[in-house]
Amino acid sequence: MSDTLYLQLDENIEVKHPHVYLQDIAKLSCSNTQILNRLRVMPVINLEPDKPGRYVMTIMDLVELIQKKEPNLEITPLGQPDFIITYDRGTQPNPIWRWTKIIFVCLASFFGAAFSIMTFNTDVDLGKLFGNIYTQVTGQASSGFTILEISYSIGLGLGVLFFFNHFGKMKITSDPTPMQVQMRLYENDVNTTIIEDINRKQEHQNQA
Repeated sequence: MSDTLYLQLDENIEVKHPHVYLQDIAKLSCSNTQILNRLRVMPVINLEPDKPGRYVMTIMDLVELIQKKEPNLEITPLGQPDFIITYDRGTQPNPIWRWTKIIFVCLASFFGAAFSIMTFNTDVDLGKLFGNIYTQVTGQASSGFTILEISYSIGLGLGVLFFFNHFGKMKITSDPTPMQVQMRLYENDVNTTIIEDINRKQEHQNQA
């Protein structure tokens, strides 16, 4: 009875060095520890050290490499059929440039959100609406700075805080924030696009 190797892969794996081994990109499980140890240090790909980026591979590439080394081994792949190896040399960016980008993003987000809120309030003429409500309820003319405006401003800030579920390093609940969800969706879309583009290029090359 031959041994079985279980091979689990994520869609995007980040590596810090150009010499990639099987244990760097996959989770391996096999009852035969000798085979498992040999496969863990099996070279998969050698990347150019000075060219960080994304490299697409398929599970069949790994199966072929493993079968050459262990021809009698049964392989059960788990996870993604196509995956991306992201080579990042781990170099730290210039701290001045990094803080400049952070400040720019914060300012753009703050003023962009403020502008959106102001244009919405202007479109619906919220000031006039509050003035009419205040006059109808109290019988007095609104000064433009009443309990309605104050409660609306406070409620708007609290609503944004509760919606994004995040303030600094604090989280109101353990659920992922909407920003984290959107970033995860964006990451999945990017990975899918990269894999599909590479597959299409390979199909065109094979047809040519």
